[in-house]
Amino acid sequence: MKLIDVLRKECVVAGARFRDKAETLCEIVQIAKENPILKDVSEDEILSALQERESLGSTGFGKGIAIPHCRLKSVTDFVVGIITVPDGVDFEALDEEKVRLIIFIIAPEIESNKHLKLLSAISQTLLIPDAVNEIMAETTSEAVYESFLRHTRADIEPQEQTAKVMFNIFVHDENVFHDILEKVTGVETSSIVVADSENIAAYLAKVPLFADFWRDKPSSFSKVIIAVTQKALTNETIRRIETVTGELAKCTGVMVTIQNLSFVAGTL
Repeated sequence: MKLIDVLRKECVVAGARFRDKAETLCEIVQIAKENPILKDVSEDEILSALQERESLGSTGFGKGIAIPHCRLKSVTDFVVGIITVPDGVDFEALDEEKVRLIIFIIAPEIESNKHLKLLSAISQTLLIPDAVNEIMAETTSEAVYESFLRHTRADIEPQEQTAKVMFNIFVHDENVFHDILEKVTGVETSSIVVADSENIAAYLAKVPLFADFWRDKPSSFSKVIIAVTQKALTNETIRRIETVTGELAKCTGVMVTIQNLSFVAGTL
């Protein structure tokens, strides 16, 4: 799916004038309701959702641009619209400048990944040199619509992902650390990092209330190996670790946790 699939022509308005943010949000609802997708969604429901999002922080992120958006259970598809406000409107933007270009999104609640991709695609479009100036120079809704799409490059369909998991391997035994790291590195992973941590015993030994529990100096070695790999390789990764530690259920000084990941992008 591309931006052209969700930018609704009937929701593009050129040369609007608003008194303040409250009026702007109300007008966004009216404009959004022009699309049939929202015919069974009440104006109050849309307005309340937009206001709730704004209460978390203004979507006027600066440079005269705002991207008000919300997600609703009752919405089945994305409704995206564009409003140009040549004279600007006070939208409580982060840089306190008046907002001149508004791009709004009414989204299905269950499509959070697509919503994020859509926000990213819109932001990328508006970062193109002179894109905003060209859009703002247009005086008709049709011209604003065409100008915005000329600058659009990104798809918003999330890429199909192979199920992945994240291993957190806590190692307090320096004698086995390098061997475990070698075994995990041998597994096909998207990323693997090592983080320094602090053994709770080393920390509490410094607290007068607990000092008596550690008469011998506690070990200061504490590392966390964090690895992202395919879910299908979970058992193989555990098997490799246990060739060093023995059965993990009976191991002291090493602990392994595994988390299912719903989204992974990028590598380290």
